[in-house]
Amino acid sequence: MNNTLLFDFTVDKTAKTVYITREFNAWLSLVWDAFTKAELIDQWIAPRPMTARTKYQDFKVGGKRFYAMISPGGHERWAIQEYTSITPKTNFKMYNAFADKDENPELPGSEWDHNFSEQNGITKVYIIIYNESLERLERVLDGFTQGMKMSLINLEDLLATLSKK
Repeated sequence: MNNTLLFDFTVDKTAKTVYITREFNAWLSLVWDAFTKAELIDQWIAPRPMTARTKYQDFKVGGKRFYAMISPGGHERWAIQEYTSITPKTNFKMYNAFADKDENPELPGSEWDHNFSEQNGITKVYIIIYNESLERLERVLDGFTQGMKMSLINLEDLLATLSKK
């Protein structure tokens, strides 16, 4: 891991918000694809030893991604994301909620705002995650914090591999 790249993870419980800033040694177009194409998302989003499987994705405003995180024992934890705003290569927003296998959301959920910028081959991703309730934030915070940090390391490894191709 390149320790000179920015990685900041901040939680503001008062605002019910998580702020993540992460730099990657990869071009913006590749990082954008890694966040927006199911075949790439599934390769990095699940913290090991879990895996991810997207059942379907329609990356457009009003479109959805329905996916599962799968434990080594085969337990599936489903979630659904609805894309609410997309500005290609710079920003997308989505509403995220856990769901059952039949796509029924477990509310409350969270609003995600992804921002992308690139300078000299280093891409910065800034994510703001607003949780609809403090109870939800506190319930998922420990697992989410560790899982997201592991996932972003997975992404760094994937980007390094894809950049060599």
